[in-house]
Amino acid sequence: MNNNEFQAIAELWKLIFGFHKTMSLKCALDLGIPDAICNHGQPMTLGQLHSALTLPPSRKPSLFRLMRLLTHFGFILEQGTSSEAVYDLTPLSRLVTSTKVESFNLLPFARFHVEDVVLKAYLCMGDWFMQEEKEMPFELAHGVNLWEMSSQNPKISKLFNDAMVSSSCLFTDVIVKEGADIFKGIESLVDVGGGTGAIAKVIAENNFPHIKCTVLDLPHVEGDFLNDPNVKFVAGDMFKYIPAADVVLLKWILHCWSDDDCIKILRRCKEAISSRENGGKVLILEAVIGLTSSVISKEPQLLFDLVMMIGTKGAEREEQEWSKIFTEAGFRSYKIIRTIGFMSIIEV
Repeated sequence: MNNNEFQAIAELWKLIFGFHKTMSLKCALDLGIPDAICNHGQPMTLGQLHSALTLPPSRKPSLFRLMRLLTHFGFILEQGTSSEAVYDLTPLSRLVTSTKVESFNLLPFARFHVEDVVLKAYLCMGDWFMQEEKEMPFELAHGVNLWEMSSQNPKISKLFNDAMVSSSCLFTDVIVKEGADIFKGIESLVDVGGGTGAIAKVIAENNFPHIKCTVLDLPHVEGDFLNDPNVKFVAGDMFKYIPAADVVLLKWILHCWSDDDCIKILRRCKEAISSRENGGKVLILEAVIGLTSSVISKEPQLLFDLVMMIGTKGAEREEQEWSKIFTEAGFRSYKIIRTIGFMSIIEV
């Protein structure tokens, strides 16, 4: 066996066992490892961590093995010698502590995507390809789609809404910083599918108090809505009606839907906004696959495209796919205002 064959085997093993990264992350979150280190205020020895997690004595060697793997892929930092090693947080693990230690906190986002009901859908992917009855693997796994499950199950609804609030932090800083140009002359905004109102609340409270913000979402979301005097909640269906406004905001909405459904949603948006001469626009926050040559950006886009295939009728799209949708929805032009990592702000 030559070196190329050994390399191929090694790469295959990484694919076969790649889910171990996800499961070790899930275990770390379930045990509260990032929180334990964060709350300790300084790096911890294995013994200190084992004690803080209140694990049985027999699990200390296994905890060492888990920490070794978490260290290997950069989730935890190990310092010192093997006999006197201490563990600290890294930029990765700082993002998933209960106590916010960074400007972004993705703990709810991570928790949702490693939830059992979500993971079960991936096990049905092969069977889903072989049939046409169910539109997505999630539906094949559970008999209902994610939206139906959320409307029936308060726990899943909260997990999902918390995940969406968590993911909103990826955009809020940029929206506020770019807002002087984006919201110039704007008096009203509707956040379509805006969930609990995280982005609308930031817009209304940070530098743009003159903008009347409305969140449109399904009725079952209202119970989790973040009550705020500057933001109004409207229960409704975006396929039927979108309240009139100068700006309609779509954050991670269109990637959940088929091309035909995207066109329908955008046509409703076009009906809702004021004329372009009066500043009317639709702001879309989505990935544009391949927009940059960065592997760091493209891999998350491709992975998230699989997430869309598992749980929705939608997809992550390349620029020409977005362009076709915008044209068929009746928009004459579009521009990509800003790209943040693997996400972009698109104005139509």
